[in-house]
Amino acid sequence: MLLLVGLGNPGPRYAQNRHNIGFMAVDEIVRRYGFSPWRNRFQAETAEGRMAGDKVLAMKPQTYMNESGRAVGEALRFFKLEPEDVIVLYDEIDLAPGKLRVKCGGGSGGHNGIRSLESHIGKEFWRVRLGVGHPGDKERVHGHVLSDFAKADQPWLEKLLDAVAAELPTLAGGDAPHFMTKVAEAINPRPIKKERPAKKEGPKPPRRDAAETQGKNPDKSPAKGGETPSTETG
Repeated sequence: MLLLVGLGNPGPRYAQNRHNIGFMAVDEIVRRYGFSPWRNRFQAETAEGRMAGDKVLAMKPQTYMNESGRAVGEALRFFKLEPEDVIVLYDEIDLAPGKLRVKCGGGSGGHNGIRSLESHIGKEFWRVRLGVGHPGDKERVHGHVLSDFAKADQPWLEKLLDAVAAELPTLAGGDAPHFMTKVAEAINPRPIKKERPAKKEGPKPPRRDAAETQGKNPDKSPAKGGETPSTETG
């Protein structure tokens, strides 16, 4: 069994925030794979489904970002799972918009939601970091992540969420490198190489008769010894 966790803040006020991209990703996964309707459980909104042959519980903690670990820890203990059975999707300001990185274990990178998870379940869970870009100034980070995505962000955001949902069974099956590659290819498809048109052959020269090529009369036999052919009379 897997726990699929999206991080964010509950309520319509935060629904379109950059900080809620984890919620958005899990919403798209639940929709795409026909999970059960959402219901409140483990201090979270939860939905059940299957992926890569495993039962999956999707979670959106309703504890607010900074206490996300409480909800995930409660579910982990209930199902007697290990941290390696948890996949967490969340925003990452140190990645360019639309970029993605996956890793099992590591540090929090200053993300309060991840810090909370580490304190409740340990560090060895899967992290899917979804790039939302950096505002350029450390003082503006708080306002940046708690602001809505701009209209100009929608094209790459839709591509990213769609690709993550489409390829997540690969990650659930244990192949993180292939998952990252497939998502990257979906967001930035390789240009199709145009085949060079075949060279057109010019008109072929008219076929010449062998005798004509040799400068001979095809109706007469060649003379021997270089003599001129003669005709007898009499």
